[in-house]
Amino acid sequence: MKQSSKLKIFNDPIYGFISIPSPLVFNLIAHPYFQRLRRISQMGLSYLVYPGAHHTRFHHALGAMHLMQQAISLLRRKGFEINQDEEEGLLCAILLHDIGHGPFSHALENEWVSGISHEAISLRFMEELNKEFSGRLDLAIAIFTGSYNKKYLNELVSSQLDMDRLDYLKRDSFYSGVAEGNINAERLITMLSVHEGRLVVEEKGIYSVEKYLLARRFMYWQVYLHKTGVVAEQLLIRVIQRARELGQSASLQSVSPALDFFLKQNPGKLEFTEEALKQYAELDDIDILASLKKWQKADDRVLAALCKMLLQRRLLSIKIKKAPISARSLQTKLEKCRAKTGMTESEAAYFVFEGVLHNRAYNQDNQNINIIKPNGKVIDVASASDHLNLEVLSQPVTKYYICYPKKGI
Repeated sequence: MKQSSKLKIFNDPIYGFISIPSPLVFNLIAHPYFQRLRRISQMGLSYLVYPGAHHTRFHHALGAMHLMQQAISLLRRKGFEINQDEEEGLLCAILLHDIGHGPFSHALENEWVSGISHEAISLRFMEELNKEFSGRLDLAIAIFTGSYNKKYLNELVSSQLDMDRLDYLKRDSFYSGVAEGNINAERLITMLSVHEGRLVVEEKGIYSVEKYLLARRFMYWQVYLHKTGVVAEQLLIRVIQRARELGQSASLQSVSPALDFFLKQNPGKLEFTEEALKQYAELDDIDILASLKKWQKADDRVLAALCKMLLQRRLLSIKIKKAPISARSLQTKLEKCRAKTGMTESEAAYFVFEGVLHNRAYNQDNQNINIIKPNGKVIDVASASDHLNLEVLSQPVTKYYICYPKKGI
């Protein structure tokens, strides 16, 4: 790929001007792998609930990189050495941390290759880019994977208080219009420090951390796990599953060779080879939406109905409960659907199903957020809090749902 020596400034609605600090970063942004993120929705199908939520992974990656620039500058002012190579490695790592997301982000994450997370696919993309850029991403990859000897650099990229989370909470709150998710990312960054090679927060920043954790909880239940968004994502999953089940007849081909490639595969058996990565790099939201428009006229009644529900926003009903859905309740809804539609049980199961929702605002067992006191003592934020019981937020919350047609299909 031809490399540019240009630098550029992006005008971001959250932070104002975001500067591109080096030719390497500029050329990564200009690469087709990264430009694809312009066509990957940041919040899946949440725009069916919050009309403004049409921002993309491209926006988010640039915002996270901007916050990383601020964090690097802050830690240097506090006397912690981050050399120029480490700075570039950090910026490249955070810029590319989500490059492995597929269409509609988390909504379809397990429908292409089972058992491989978007983080693992991001790493594959980074390794391919590293070949193109003659090994200049070696340090970024080491930081991203946590193998670099300065652990706090990895924690800036991936932890419970990283630049990724700080940006997506603030950005998703802005675009969805849900004010409860708005956090003071700049204040949190100002409170960061390093102790014995690990990232910590100064004690005076504890209230900002509390607000941040509460914002995460609000955003998950109010936005990311909103019941309408859950229904829409489950319907989208079932569109892909039905299309794969029907096989690739001429009438059921999608409008995308990349999508057809994955529909022909068994996600549980597909190896993420170089060819699979090449096809994945061509896959984005547009492939899915264009195929939905085509399949809404398919001869298969199930596939056509699923596509119409999404395109016309005529979604299923959903009931969320604290206790698991009983087999009897599920079977009753299934029989009603069969009686109204004349479908077989396997066909009706595309429209009547149950599931589980999990949320945990803070995990004390994994890369916990540590508070450092003026005397140098380090304690977990849940123990340090004297204002709110953050240990409650560290407990996983589980809810159960059942979806079924409102009327006919």
